[in-house]
Parts: sequence; C-alpha cells; structure tokens
Amino acid sequence: MPRGDGRLSHDLDPQRPGPQDACGVFGVWAPQEEVANLTYFGLYALQHRGQEAAGIAVSDGSGVVVYKDLGLVAQVFDEPTLASLRGHVAIGHTRYSTTGGSTWENAQPTIRATSSGTTIALAHNGNLVNTAELQREVTERGLSADGSTNDTSLVTMLLASRPDLSVEAAALEVLPQLRGAFSFVFMDETTLYAARDPHGVRPLVLGRLERGWVVASETAALDIVGASVVREVEPGELIAIDAEGLRSTRFAAPEPKGCLFEYVYIARPDAQIAGRNVHAARVQIGRQLAKEHPVEADLVIPVPESGTPAAIGYAEESGITYGSGLVKNPYVGRTFIQPSQTLRQLGIRLKLNPLRENVRGKRLVVVDDSIVRGNTQRAIVRMLREAGAVEVHVRISSPPVSWPCFYGIDFATRAELLANGLDNDGIRRSIGADTLGYVSLPGLIAATEQPKTRLCRACFDGEYPIELPVGNLIGKHVLEGIGRRVAHSAADDTDAAEQLVPPFAAAGADDKMSATTIRP
Repeated sequence: MPRGDGRLSHDLDPQRPGPQDACGVFGVWAPQEEVANLTYFGLYALQHRGQEAAGIAVSDGSGVVVYKDLGLVAQVFDEPTLASLRGHVAIGHTRYSTTGGSTWENAQPTIRATSSGTTIALAHNGNLVNTAELQREVTERGLSADGSTNDTSLVTMLLASRPDLSVEAAALEVLPQLRGAFSFVFMDETTLYAARDPHGVRPLVLGRLERGWVVASETAALDIVGASVVREVEPGELIAIDAEGLRSTRFAAPEPKGCLFEYVYIARPDAQIAGRNVHAARVQIGRQLAKEHPVEADLVIPVPESGTPAAIGYAEESGITYGSGLVKNPYVGRTFIQPSQTLRQLGIRLKLNPLRENVRGKRLVVVDDSIVRGNTQRAIVRMLREAGAVEVHVRISSPPVSWPCFYGIDFATRAELLANGLDNDGIRRSIGADTLGYVSLPGLIAATEQPKTRLCRACFDGEYPIELPVGNLIGKHVLEGIGRRVAHSAADDTDAAEQLVPPFAAAGADDKMSATTIRP
C-alpha cells in the first residue's frame, strides 16, 4: 500500500479538496548554532502552508546533504536524524504541490551539483507560469532530469548549469528569466540566499539571530526560533548571507502584487504581512461583513479555525453573541490510515462535529473564510440543521472565488468553482443556507490596509498581474509528460552517481559525494 501523505481530508473526498495552501520555506545562516534544529522548528511553525512533504538541506562548508520525505514535519524528522544534519547553513521546505505530483522525487529542497564542484539546494514557495519554456531551455542545455516534475528542479538545474559563474552571479542571470510567483531560499556550501519575484506574490521575511540570520515565509517562523523581524525581502530582491555579512542586489524592478488570499486563509493569524497583523485584518473583515450583510440571529459561530477571527469581528459589530457551535478534531490530517468507504461517507464529521446544546433552537450566523466547491459548507449547514438549528445564515469573509490561482494556491479548475456557474442565490440554495453573504472586494481590500494596486486579486476578479501562457502550457501536471520525454532522451547520459538506489540518490560532481539526498 502506498504511504499516505497525512492529508486525511483529501482521502475522504480526493476529487473535491478545498483550497490548498502554498508551501512554506525557511533558511538560516548561523555558525555555532544547531541549524537543522532551528530549521525543524521553523518548518513546524509553517506546517499549515503544506502537509504533503518536508525536507531540510544542511552544509558544514564541505558538502550539502538533503533529507526529505513525504509526510508532516514531525513525521519526517526525529532527533537522531536532526543530530546527523550538522552545519552552519540550512534551508527547509514544507510542501503542498502546485506543479508536479505528490512524490518523493518532487519533495524539496531540490539539489544539484555544478561541474566545478559547487552544490546548490533550493526550496520554493509559489508557482512559475513559464515552466514549459524553462523545460525547453533545460533540454537545449543537455541537462539530465532527476525524476522530479516540478518547476523548482528546473530552476535548480539552470542555476547549476553555469559553472563558470558564482551561485550569486548565476542567480542574477536566471531569476530575470522566471515568470510567476516565487519566494526562494537556496544555498551552496557556505552561503544562504533568498529571492522574491518582482511582484512579491508570496511573503518572505528576513530575521536576525544573535549570531546569524533567518529567512522564512512568515514572521511566526522567526518568532519560534527567537529571531527578531528585520524586514520583508523586497520584490525583485536577491539576498546573500555568508561570513562577509549580508548583501542585497536587485534583479528586477519591484511591482508589488501581494496575494490577497494570504489575509483570508493561508497565513497564520499571528503573522505580519506588509506591516498588517493578519488576525487584526480578519477581525476587521468580519466587522465589514456584519455591516454589509446584517441579519437577526441568536448566535455567531465560526467554522474553525480559519473562520474564527472574522466571526469575532462579526459578533462585535452586530452585537450578536459569539460562541462555539462546531468542534474541530485537531488531529484530522495527522494520520496515515487509509479511510474506508464508510469513513468517506461520514465526510466532514471526521473534521467537525456540532455542539448540539449550543445550536439547538438557535438562529445561527456561520462565518467561514471562503467557498470553493461548496461541499464543506453544504455538509456543515445540513449538520447544524440536524443538530436543531432553526435558521442557518452563512457569511463568508472573502468575495466569491470565481477564478483559479496559478501563483501557488491549488484551487479547483474554473469549471469546478461554485461561484463561476451560479449567482449568489444559486449558491445559497446549493449549500442549503437561509441567507448567504460574502464580504465585498473593496471591503476585503480595506481590511488589509494595502492599496488595491499592490494586491493580487485574481481569484476574485480574474485580473492576473503576471501574464499567463497561451494554450495549455500551464497547470499542476504540465511537466509530467514533458519530464518523461526528457528522461528517456537523457537516459544514456545519466551520471553514475545518479543511478544509486535508495536510500541514497546523489547529485554530486565528484567522488566525495558532496551533494547527497537521503531517502528514508
């Protein structure tokens, strides 16, 4: 039986998952510190951004080693493993796949050695939209595939294909070629690098340790390792950190378009994005929701956990009592047990269960973060009615999701999005609610305290800030077929070190095995 990936909610309804988070990245340069442990705790704080796979790369100056596997951070790493990962620089990644399937080969960090002996490991949050174009360049350069089918491995190969340049110089050549959303942390034997796309779609922050530096997807990861927040990595900026200090270089002019959905759902509520506390933004969204869609009711309840801050704001603004009506099982998604058909039929009840005494006989306002396909809301409304609620009024702390995301969030296809085919009343009838109200797009934007022009709103209004390729050369599995063809054409040229069987798959350039990926 294939090993599970820890996402029980997907196994319950594999054809109809909700919005899936972007990935989380973490990097640290800190001599005399246990950098693997710091990276582990940083990834633990970023677990909400991806639950399919986790990995850490570390270097002691003489070589780079990557340890990665499918599963949650706490399932992939234990104390003996972390103790074996020694060095002064490390990067880490927790993954939800947006390009390439959920396989060990696609887990990150990716690793590649240059012909001059330098090794590069890279972790990526986001999604590139010109992967087919990059794949053609990789093929033209005669680079061999490593079994992965994600955009991150293409970038790593392109960085490593310039042996006459330093990694920093190679990055300044490669980064301007990339289109899409990317927040990178990468490293060689001695240096930590960080880069963010010119639009800054995905967050990336810089922190300071007493004896080092940290880069992470969210400020919460800095907090957990005791790092102070310095600033955000700027859109179009490349940072390099080594024994000489920190260097910053612009590889593109900034055109900020931060993801609006980070404020709604993805980021932790204790995160700071562009100077705005996410929890405070979500509470304000709830207040705005109450102004735009008031209703007479007895109790405001959230769909935990992402609906909680907005529900608090709705209750504060409306004067309706706030309370609990749904209990979430905190361990759903933390098991490898494959559910039977009976469990699939239970569906949402494995994740949420009503507090019957609290909802019986009540008129409820149920606050959730978003509606994608409507399956979750439909099940919740039915569950609450069965528990005795007399009215169920659904309030959503984002506008209707009508367009798919190509920049790092795995939404449904446009045809599957409920708001794409139905108007507001049609959606209300579909989920079985008495009334339905979404916060307006201007109301959501105002809660972020960011100007509209600095936000990517594509999933709500269809205005994509980064041009998408024509035809079908985009999507989660765009490289699967291309990858197979390249792998076959390069099979005869595969380096002997890349033919090692698990548990080791080496990408080293010499007999010292300087670049090694450990496969548990």
